Amino acid sequence: MVELRRLLLMLFIITTTCFLHWMPNGVTATDPNDVAAVKAIFQSMNSPSQLGWPANGDDPCGQSWKGITCSGNRVTEIKLSNLGLTGTLAYGLQALTSVTSLDMSGNNLIGNIPYQLPPNVQRLNLAYNNITGTVPYSISNLTSLTHLNLSHNQLLQGLSVDFYNLSTLSKLDLSFNSLTGDLPQTLSSLSAITTMYLQNNQFTGTINVLAYLPLDSLNVENNHFTGWIPENLKNIDLRTGGNAWSSGPAPPPPPGTPPAPKSNRHHKSGGGRTIVQDAGSGTVDEGKKSGIGGGGIAGIVVSIVFVGAIVAFFLVKRKSKKSSSDLEKLGSQSLASLPSNEVHGNSLQTSSVTGMKTFDTSASITLKPPPIDRNKSFDDNEFSKKPTIVKKTITPPTDVQSYSIADLQIATGSFSVDHLVGEGSFGRVYRAQFDDGKVLAVKKIDASVLPNEFSDDFTEIVSNISNLHHPNVTELAGYCSEYGQHLLVYEFHKIGSLHDFLHLSDEDSKPLIWNSRVKIALGTARALEYLHEVCSPSVVHKNIKSANILLDTELNPHLSDSGLASYIPNADQILNQNVGSGYDAPEVSLSGQYTLKSDVYSFGVVMLELLSGRKPFDSSRPRPEQSLVRWATPQLHDIDALAKMVDPALKGLYPVKSLSRFADVIALCVQLEPEFRPPMSEVVQALVRLVQRANMSRRTTFGSDHGSQRGSDDPAIRDI
Repeated sequence: MVELRRLLLMLFIITTTCFLHWMPNGVTATDPNDVAAVKAIFQSMNSPSQLGWPANGDDPCGQSWKGITCSGNRVTEIKLSNLGLTGTLAYGLQALTSVTSLDMSGNNLIGNIPYQLPPNVQRLNLAYNNITGTVPYSISNLTSLTHLNLSHNQLLQGLSVDFYNLSTLSKLDLSFNSLTGDLPQTLSSLSAITTMYLQNNQFTGTINVLAYLPLDSLNVENNHFTGWIPENLKNIDLRTGGNAWSSGPAPPPPPGTPPAPKSNRHHKSGGGRTIVQDAGSGTVDEGKKSGIGGGGIAGIVVSIVFVGAIVAFFLVKRKSKKSSSDLEKLGSQSLASLPSNEVHGNSLQTSSVTGMKTFDTSASITLKPPPIDRNKSFDDNEFSKKPTIVKKTITPPTDVQSYSIADLQIATGSFSVDHLVGEGSFGRVYRAQFDDGKVLAVKKIDASVLPNEFSDDFTEIVSNISNLHHPNVTELAGYCSEYGQHLLVYEFHKIGSLHDFLHLSDEDSKPLIWNSRVKIALGTARALEYLHEVCSPSVVHKNIKSANILLDTELNPHLSDSGLASYIPNADQILNQNVGSGYDAPEVSLSGQYTLKSDVYSFGVVMLELLSGRKPFDSSRPRPEQSLVRWATPQLHDIDALAKMVDPALKGLYPVKSLSRFADVIALCVQLEPEFRPPMSEVVQALVRLVQRANMSRRTTFGSDHGSQRGSDDPAIRDI
C-alpha cells in the first residue's frame, strides 16, 4: 500500500510539471514589460499584417509569434529582417532586459534610432533601412554589445558614441551613411574589435586612432580622410581608396619613442599591461618589451634635470658675485647693442625705483655664445617664448557672411529704437532690413560683455556657433567685428518669442491651442537634446527661457542664443545677475555654475509656462503664487488641482490624459536634486509618447488657429 501511494504521488508530480510546462497561458505567460515593448514595436511599424501577430495577443512567448524567441517567459531575440516593414523604430525598448539580439535589417523603416535600446543586447542590426538622424550617444551604454550594424541608412553628423565601455565589440559596420567629422578618440579602446567598416561616409581627419586595434579587416574607402596610413595597418585586410592620403614617407615618431612591432594583428591589451601608442606606426607592450622601460627613461630625464639644476645654481651664484658697477655697465648698454645670442628670455627689466634698465641676475648673460649643452632638459630661449604661442589662431568661418558696420547700420536704421525687437543678458537685438529684401536679426553684444581686447575670443565664438545646425536651433547667418563692435547676425522669425505669445498677446490675438503648446515643448526639447547629447563636447545653453524660444509662421520653435553663453568669458557671472527670474535651478543660486541638469530644470519651467500661461516669477500675484515652480509643483499630480492650474486661455480644450502626462514630465524636470532630473533624450521620448497616445477623438474639437499642425513636417506632431 505504501509503495502504491508513492507511485501515485510521483505520477501526480510528473503530470503536473508537464502540464505547467506546456500550458499556453499559464505561469509561462510572457513578462508584461516585454509584452508592452513588443506591442510598441508592432504599433510603431503600422501593425504589419505580414508578421501574423494576433491583434489582441498578449503572450508572444506562449503563442510563438513570428520573429520572437523566448527563454521561459522572457523575450531574448527579435529577428524581423527582410520583411518589408514600414514605420519607425519603437521607443521604450529598454524594458527588454533579456533581449540579446535585435535584428530589424532590410526593411523600410524611417525616423531616428531611439535612445532607449535593450540594455543587454549583444547583436544590434538596423542595416538597410531609411533611418535618419544621428547615432545616439546611448549606444555607449550597451556594454554587452559584440556586433553593431547601422550600415546603409541615412545617418548624419558626427559620431558622438563613447566606445570606452564597449570592450566586447568585435564587429562595427557604419558604412554607407553620411556621417561626418573626425573619428572619436575612444575608438582606440576597442580591445576586441576585429572587423570595422566605415566606407562611403564623409569622415575627416586621420585614422591614426585605429592604428593599434586588433583588426583583421578595415574598410575606410570613399571618405575625406587625410594624413598617412599607419604602417601596421598595412598587414591586415585593408581598403583605403577614395581618400586624400598624404604622399611620401610618413613622419618619424617623436624622439625617444621605442620601436614598434611589425604587426598589430590579434594584438590585445590585457593583464594590466599598458599599451604605449604614438602617431607613427607602432605599439609597445610594457609588460614584454626589453631594453630601457618607461620608468628607466623617466629616471634618466629626472637625473638630467637634477644635474642641470645644480650646474645652473653654481653658474648663477658665480655671476651674482659680479660688482654692482659691472651690472650698471651692462645695464647702460641698449638691447640693440648686444648680439642677439647674448640676451636670453625676458632678462631685460625696468627698475620700479629709478626707471633704469637692469638685467635679471638669474638670466643667462654672456658675451659670447654659450657652449651647446646636450643634456639640457629644455631650451631657455624657447621656454620663455611659450606664453606667446599658447593662444591658437582662430580663422573666421567661411560658411557665414562677414558684414561691415556700415551695412548693419543702414539695415537697422543706425540701430534705432524702431528696429529694436528685444534685449537680453548679452545685448540688444535689432531687426535688419537689407536692400535685397532679406530680413535678419542682429544681436549687438554689449561692450561690457565682450571688451575690445577679446576680439580673438569673438572669432572663436562665431566659429563655434556656426557649427550648430538643427531645425529647432536659430541659425547663425553672419557676424561683424569692426571698431571694437561685436555683432551676431541670425535668421529672423517675425512671429516673435514664446514669451510674447504667452504674456503680451492682445485681446484680438488667438491663444496657443494645446496641440501647439505640446509642439513647442517637443521642438525645444529636441533642440536641447541636440546641444546636450549630439554636440561634442556638449553645449550647456545656460539661458533657457520663453523669450529665447522664437516661433516661425507655423509655430515651430527655434532656440536662440544657443552656444553663446558657453563660449563668452565670464558668462556665468553675467547671467547670475538675473538670478531670481524664476528659470534658474536651485543649485545655480548657490554655486553660480550652470550645467546640463540646470538646463533641464529651466526647460521644465518653460513647460510650466506653456501649461499655466503664467510667468515664472510674478510679483503682482499673491505671495504664495509669485514663484511658479513653488506654487505649481505640489499640484502637478493632482488632476483636480491641475485642471484649475491650466491656462484659462485654453478654455478647457485639451485632452485630460495629455495634460496629466505633460505635468508628469514637468515634475521630473523641476526636481530639486539635479541628479534626479532626466537627460533631455528621455524628455524627448516622453513627449513623443505623449503625442502618440494623444486622444485622437478630441482633434476636431480644437479647431484651427494660427498654429495649425497641418503644415508640420513632424510625424509625431501630426498624430496629436
